[in-house]
Amino acid sequence: MLDFLKNIGPTELIILVIILIVLFGAKAIVGLGKKSGETVKEVKKMKREFTEYIEADDDRKGVSK
Repeated sequence: MLDFLKNIGPTELIILVIILIVLFGAKAIVGLGKKSGETVKEVKKMKREFTEYIEADDDRKGVSK
């Protein structure tokens, strides 16, 4: 589906970034990057908490790993 992304080189990426800055503005791009980073951080936190919960549940049930 996204096979065309494999053929994008550095020149195309630079042009794409310039177009995005012109369309949305630098502040919007920076804000989007910040929000994306916060989202990734939150997902990692949730994954860690879920793993800890499952392991604690296994310990309570006496399940060996």
